[in-house]
Amino acid sequence: MSADASTADEALARIRVELERLGLASPTVDSICARVVDARNQLAPTSLRTTRVTDPKRVVILGANGGMGRLFTRLFTDLGHIVVGVDVDSALRAVDAAAVADVVVVSVPIRETERVIREVGPAMRDDALLLDLTSLKSEPLAWMLESTRASVVGTHPMFGPGVHTFRGQRVVVCAGRGEAWLEWAVATLEGVGLAVMRTDALRHDRAMALVQVLTHYQTQVLGLTLARYGVSIDEPLAFTSPAYLLELYVTARHFAQAASLYGPIEMMNPETAKVTATFQAAAAEVATMLANRDQAAFDALFEDVSRFFGDFTKEALDQSGFLIDRLVELTSGRSVPATDS
Repeated sequence: MSADASTADEALARIRVELERLGLASPTVDSICARVVDARNQLAPTSLRTTRVTDPKRVVILGANGGMGRLFTRLFTDLGHIVVGVDVDSALRAVDAAAVADVVVVSVPIRETERVIREVGPAMRDDALLLDLTSLKSEPLAWMLESTRASVVGTHPMFGPGVHTFRGQRVVVCAGRGEAWLEWAVATLEGVGLAVMRTDALRHDRAMALVQVLTHYQTQVLGLTLARYGVSIDEPLAFTSPAYLLELYVTARHFAQAASLYGPIEMMNPETAKVTATFQAAAAEVATMLANRDQAAFDALFEDVSRFFGDFTKEALDQSGFLIDRLVELTSGRSVPATDS
């Protein structure tokens, strides 16, 4: 560890002690310290964040012009690997690049993933690695295993291309074929500070049905309801609470992004039908309680769901309270939209 890094860690430890002395809850302290660490990593030179490899690989990034393609080009380049980027406008064909690569990284839109894998897989050397960055894992892993005799590793970065640091970001890794290349991939990702979670493809896709499909689905239903309710966005904004404003920010942020990104994530997950049907049944059940003014059933609903969340409710109160306080601070001077009187 360098002297600069040691000094920074000592300063962070003093900050943590002071925050705890002020009586802040542990999750809030952790959140503040995480922001300090993130800021430090963004300002630190690359040499303090990564150690360049002694055995550089020839890495081909397919989809190198996309957001994640550019991000992983930077990752491998900073480590000292020899990186070649290929995209639809490249003079170099993907299949030719794959034939001489040690590692081929597939970073293309989900709907193009199968075609690209089946195109380049047969051209790869048996002693090479085929790795994907797709947010679904069961089908892409199967396509890779079927298309090549090379080693295979499936990954899902749980972050977008806009991150400023890899430090502490999560990435899921699913084994496919080849223990040596699996361990190389894990060591490479951990080497830049990523938090690696190893799991199998089926478990990953079930989790993504809740983490991605359910979350995006309920956000889309909320946005569509607001858009069709017959009022402008200014009307609820005039009466918004901090918690509701946070919901609106998340919803508006969602619809400011590309439908082509979210559509395949939700449509191609094998658990989508089950999770959306469960959501619809739950919505109908709550709607019936409200229509019948059934307070007893409503109370039972709160008890059941609170029991499901268990001790996580305490953390949720602490962390959401911290976020709401910061939101109030940031928006205290925001003008309120005018409404008809």
